[in-house]
Amino acid sequence: MIRKSRSTRETQIELALEIEGRGKGEIETGIGFFDHMLESLTRHSGIDLSLKCRGDLHVDFHHTVEDVGILLGTAFHDALFPLEGRERFGDALIVMDEAALQCALDLSNRPFLLYRVDLHGKIGEFDGELVEEFFRAFVFNARITCHITMIEGRNRHHIAEAAFKALAVALRRAMAKSRVEGVPSTKGLI
Repeated sequence: MIRKSRSTRETQIELALEIEGRGKGEIETGIGFFDHMLESLTRHSGIDLSLKCRGDLHVDFHHTVEDVGILLGTAFHDALFPLEGRERFGDALIVMDEAALQCALDLSNRPFLLYRVDLHGKIGEFDGELVEEFFRAFVFNARITCHITMIEGRNRHHIAEAAFKALAVALRRAMAKSRVEGVPSTKGLI
């Protein structure tokens, strides 16, 4: 179990992460839609996550979303590395009604995000652009290589949720125990 906290003038966050979990989440960010996305990430990746965040929501949701991504990514990195005995690579193609999104990732210890998702406008009170902000903060702090691509989609809720689920399933597959022992790299180090 990894425990982390982050306290700034904009947010106060406490989290506990178990990557060998059962898909259980207790999430409170004060942003209903974001909680729903994080619950999807938790459920479909198989991790257990307890996360409580108080943020400056009177300003907007940006600081909360980005800071949660930073802290969750840091916790993932601490839980995964040094990487041994795991598949390392994972991918998923997720459909949600008319939306289809793909995520391919490498637990590479090298941060890179390719994000090709057309998600602008509001989802309730949530700005669609914040989905990319979360992924960028998470990926760069987890130090993974991640490509998220939209194949189809019109409904913003479906697009966002399919993106979170695609990341979740790709993570679950990449974190799976490998039949190959040791570090999954010809370099001998990740």
